[in-house]
Formats: sequence, structure tokens, C-alpha cells
Amino acid sequence: MTKKVIALVLVVMMAFSLALMTGCSAGTSGSKVKVGFVFIGPVKDGGWTEAHANGMNYLKEQLKVETMHREMVPEGPESKKAIKELINAGCNVIFTTSFGYMDPTLEMAKENPNVKFYHCSGFKTADNMSNYFGRMHEPRYLSGIVAGLKTKSNKIGYVAAYEIPEVISGINAFTLGVQSVNPNAVVKVRWSHTWIDSAKEKDAAVALLDDGCDVISQHNDSTSPQIAAQERGAFALGYNLDSRNAAPKAYMTAPIWNWGPYYVNEVKSIMEGKFKASAYHGGIKEGILDLAPLTDVAPAEAKAKVEEVRKKMVEGSFEVFKGPLQDQTGTVKVPEGKFLTYEEIFGTDMNWFVKGVEGKIEAQK
Repeated sequence: MTKKVIALVLVVMMAFSLALMTGCSAGTSGSKVKVGFVFIGPVKDGGWTEAHANGMNYLKEQLKVETMHREMVPEGPESKKAIKELINAGCNVIFTTSFGYMDPTLEMAKENPNVKFYHCSGFKTADNMSNYFGRMHEPRYLSGIVAGLKTKSNKIGYVAAYEIPEVISGINAFTLGVQSVNPNAVVKVRWSHTWIDSAKEKDAAVALLDDGCDVISQHNDSTSPQIAAQERGAFALGYNLDSRNAAPKAYMTAPIWNWGPYYVNEVKSIMEGKFKASAYHGGIKEGILDLAPLTDVAPAEAKAKVEEVRKKMVEGSFEVFKGPLQDQTGTVKVPEGKFLTYEEIFGTDMNWFVKGVEGKIEAQK
């Protein structure tokens, strides 16, 4: 009897060990996932990080998965430390959500082949690392239409973060939208050299207002440029989220992100064992981004024009960067009949401003 019990115990132990080994070799396949996020700013920044945090919360609600996050993580070596902390805490799916996290994310992906990584706004991939972003130049162009119709001084200010293709292409798309309805308007650029610093962003906006701008746009994460515009009786466009409550007398609309459905789709594919590294860049058609509803502060004639162009974007019949396009010096950068691909818009060759931008690209980050 004892021998039979011992034999039975051994069989059970072997079966348990085999199941454990199978689970380990499967990595993140199956339903057991724990998802970590690395954020550049606070989760209630009113902008970029809050938009990602909203997506994280949507993921948690939809798939009932456990999530963790690290906020206010500087770009560079400290982001690698944050990623390690999430892995040590059991996260086997990690989203890093700022451009400067790209190389640390790639390093950690190579060191942790059983963890699935996603990096936002970059261009590098690995067997276990995807990158993701969106065609933000689409709603940027639409917001330019609103600004071009609103300005009376024909001077529009743009508070910009860093001299990288993501930001430069946004300025260019915005300016093309402005000039499509107001060819006499110019877009003046001031660099803040920060993703989120309320004081620096407000200082840049004030300098633009002092220079005669009566509309302020931005590629930064706080709402301080909008607040500066309201304090001076000017008008503003936000970014990342609908931020009408921050400056209701100035705010007209904003290019916004909707990360939730993407996060759900990717984590669901991992749970089903269907992960495949990829480079994702959806647009208005895919619903990852859009232009927020126009407020009563926006010019009345803007709504119909925005809807007309937006419809063409969804249909695929409108390209923002379609030639002929000239740079600030008058040099043709995109010939007539040609248009820039996504890779060209967000690639290293996007180091020039379109005609109509007043400002300099000081140095690539």
C-alpha cells in the first residue's frame, strides 16, 4: 500500500513539474499576464501621460488584467531601472511611453526574451519588442484649419518640446492646415526643451504672445500654454486630451489620443498566444487619435471645413504631406504628385520646416 502511495505521489509531482515547465516555456502565452507601464509625467498631467493612463485603466477594465506603473520616470538610464523594477514585480508585458525610452527598452528586451515589450513613438523593434504611434499629423492639420480661421493678427504661436521628427512633422502639418485656409498666416515656434514643465511651457507661450501671436498651439504635456493664452485674452489649441476645463475662454479644440483599444488588442493577442512584433501607426480611421469636438470659442466656419477634410482622411483620399511642398528657403522638398510616407514623416530626414514656419531647428535631441 505504501509503495502505491509513493508511486502515486511521484506521478503527481512529475505531472506538476511538467505543467510548471510548460508554463514557463510559454512565456506570456495564455491568460496569465501582468502589464507594466513606464510614464514620463504624472498620471494626472492633463496631457500625454494622462492619456496613456486612461488607456491603462481601460485595459484593466476590459480584460481584468493586473497592471502596474512607474510615473515621472526621466528618459535615459533611469527608465531602464524602472523597467527592471516592473519585471522584478512580475510584469511580463511592458509598455514604455516616451521617445527617450527607446534604447533602454531595446536593451531590456534583449536581456528578457520572455517579456513582451512595446515602445511608443520610436522606430526600433526586436523579436519581443514592438513600437507603436499614430498619424498625429492628421489631427494636427485639422487643428491648423481652426487656428488659421481664428487668427486676426496672422501670427500663430507653437510651443514645441524637442527637435525630433515627431515634433517637427507636427509643426509642419499644423502649418499646412493653417495655410490651407489662410495663406497669409505664419506659425512662430518656441522650443521649451522639455516634455512637461509647466513653467517653461508657459514662459514660451508668453514670449509668443508678446511677439503678437493671438492663437497658441503646443506639443507639450501640460495645459499651461492654454492658460497663458486665456490670461492674455488670446486663444488656444491643446494636445493629448480634451482640456477645455483648463482654459475654457481660450480653448478651441485639440489633437487627442485614444490608446485604450490598442492596449486591449495587443494584450488580448498575447493572452491568446498570437504576439508578433510589429510597428503600428494607426490614424483617425483606426480611432487611435482624432480631433476633439470644437468648442463655442472656435470660429463658426471651422466645423464644416474640418469635417470635410476629416472625411477625406478616413476615406484615404487626403494626404497631409502631398506635393508640391517647399521648405523655409523655397527649396522643393516634395515634388508635385508625390507625398511623404509614414516612415519619411517620422524619419531622420524630417529635419526641415515647411514654408510659413518662423523658427529654427536648433539640434536633434
